[in-house]
Amino acid sequence: MGDTGRSSSAREDVRAVSPRQEPRAMPRLARYALAVCVLAVAAAVVSFVQGSWLGIVWILLAGLSSNMTWYYVRRGRDARNRSVTG
Repeated sequence: MGDTGRSSSAREDVRAVSPRQEPRAMPRLARYALAVCVLAVAAAVVSFVQGSWLGIVWILLAGLSSNMTWYYVRRGRDARNRSVTG
């Protein structure tokens, strides 16, 4: 609309400086997978304390959900980076 008195190069410099970004929350599926991981570890500890070998199954479930957590965190981070740059 109106001229602010800045040259075009000054406007480009202002656009190049990005505002300080807030850290984004973890994706919902990653939070659910993390909750399952924590609960599976707790169940494994309880199982082993009671002398049950069923804790091995809980450890395997904790490993699987841990991998799912990392997958969804990285997927969310990659999606945000693609939307910002592309």
